[in-house]
Amino acid sequence: MFLTFLVMLLTTIGVVSTINFVYHVLWLPYKIQSHFLKQGVCGPGYRPVFGNTAEIRRLAAEAVSKPMTLDHKILPRAFARYHLWSALHGTTFLYWLGTKPVLVIADPTMIKEVLMNTGGSFEKGCSDPLEWGCHRRICSLALNMDHVKVPKMVEITSKMLGKLEEKKGSTGRDEVEIDVHKQLHQLSADIISATMFGSSFKEGKRILSYKKSLLTMPPLPSTFFLSSASSFCHYRFLPTATNRERWRIDKDINRSIRKVIESNNRREENTRNLLTDELEIEGIVNECKTFYFAGKETNANVLTWAIVLLSIHQDWQVKAREEVTRVLGDEESPTADTLSELKLIQMILNETLRLYAPVTFFVRKTCKDVQLGGLNIPSGTQLALAIMAINHDVQIWGEDVDEFIPERFSEPRKHLSAFFPWGLGPRTCVGQNLAMVEVKIALSMIFRRYSFTLSPTYVHAPIMILTVQPQNGAPLILQRA
Repeated sequence: MFLTFLVMLLTTIGVVSTINFVYHVLWLPYKIQSHFLKQGVCGPGYRPVFGNTAEIRRLAAEAVSKPMTLDHKILPRAFARYHLWSALHGTTFLYWLGTKPVLVIADPTMIKEVLMNTGGSFEKGCSDPLEWGCHRRICSLALNMDHVKVPKMVEITSKMLGKLEEKKGSTGRDEVEIDVHKQLHQLSADIISATMFGSSFKEGKRILSYKKSLLTMPPLPSTFFLSSASSFCHYRFLPTATNRERWRIDKDINRSIRKVIESNNRREENTRNLLTDELEIEGIVNECKTFYFAGKETNANVLTWAIVLLSIHQDWQVKAREEVTRVLGDEESPTADTLSELKLIQMILNETLRLYAPVTFFVRKTCKDVQLGGLNIPSGTQLALAIMAINHDVQIWGEDVDEFIPERFSEPRKHLSAFFPWGLGPRTCVGQNLAMVEVKIALSMIFRRYSFTLSPTYVHAPIMILTVQPQNGAPLILQRA
């Protein structure tokens, strides 16, 4: 009797697994694909289980293996999948990450509708809006301009410049070659640690060192399919030696951030009233990790590309230095008041963000069936809002779209409908003010001391690794201005 029952149980499990496989891996994806095809939206086509992940990796590898001239046509290299598939299927197309559909959108009007939506139709992972609002309020407290200590940023930047001066002095020459990409990442790490964590600066440095360890660990293999088709098993859940080390580091990161939050909680009455339970604190820890690591990467790379662009376009470097000299006068360092007067620097930064957007696309997910731009989009569809594609769209910016022309932003609101590097609406990047203050301080202080040109060893090779950054670093020659 038991044997009969066991056979029946195994048979039932096998039948259910087969049905789940057919439904989730075959029927549902092809149904969704057909749904979009009827609306004129096509793409590279669904492949069972793995979708288009192998092709995405192949396209990216091919793109970064090819040399690039010293220009700003970075879309084919940094966003290879979009560059190829949009040429074949149009600027709105569908591709697949495993069994999950991704709808790519490069229409500014549609993207604005998604980002500005407050009705819960489009969310990052469909999170609870009330919980997210609480987390964002706490993050805003940490990054509010009242808490941005400009003198501390100036002090840290001054220390970096002092080290550069020592290095230049040790060579006995009037110039020094440095990899500004590496130098600016260290600067950004120091600044964000000090401004976010205040008296817990050392704790912030420790968190970044943990993150660096994670980034240097071997990458995880792609998602693979096991047994039941109703779910995917990720390699990251297996207790391998590498994964155990990864879990240990992540646990240390969480512990360090929690320590900082609890420390700040004792000092901030408003924050303390918001921290009500363990689950909420855990969510805030995750929010902190996101904008801490992303902020450090974004700020450093924006600074790097701005200096690289000004090394290429020496006329704009001269104009920027003249503005800094005029605005700061006899002062060596900027203040909160003088930063707002650096209009030309702001234009240069906007053009840098346009040409070398830190991220290639924003990700959202439909939490219910929605209508968008005349399309009927099913619930659960991931949306890839192709920000970099918009920034390099000739129909929006003109035939000189891939040229460095900061004057585009001489009228602040002229390009609002097509330029949103920090997002729009309720989920606009909470750290954008901090980022702009940091990069303006760094640029103005560097301009006061140095002029810079590209090193003969510089190789122009933008690549997407979390953010858009130079694949081979950014070696520059610095001379006394």
